Amino acid sequence: QGNMAFTGKYEFEGDENYDEFVKKIDLPSDKIEKGRNCKIITEVVQNGNDFTWTQHFPGGHTTTNTFTIGKEADMETMGGKKFKATVKMEDGKIVADFPNYHHTAEISGGKLVEISTTSGVVYKRTSKRIA
Repeated sequence: QGNMAFTGKYEFEGDENYDEFVKKIDLPSDKIEKGRNCKIITEVVQNGNDFTWTQHFPGGHTTTNTFTIGKEADMETMGGKKFKATVKMEDGKIVADFPNYHHTAEISGGKLVEISTTSGVVYKRTSKRIA
């Protein structure tokens, strides 16, 4: 795996259970439409336990979360809500509890696989490495 396993640039490839998930987390309908099959580019810079995780949305909107494994950090959700979370590393996966969902991210087969779980709905997003 190596220490720099996550560093790279990834482009949205596909997802599962999007609609069901975003309704459960009360995402506003305009955001739901924007996010559907959205070609999000996720850029990750990993330096040891320090991460900068940026999502570039079409139209120029960007969300960046900076965190250190095991330390509380200020984060922002898909919907733009601010919150505090302590991000953990478990079996090579990044694990964080967002206000209304549990999120994991891992590199699997060269792809970035992100899984968000809420009230029994599992939303899976896969992005392919482009850089």
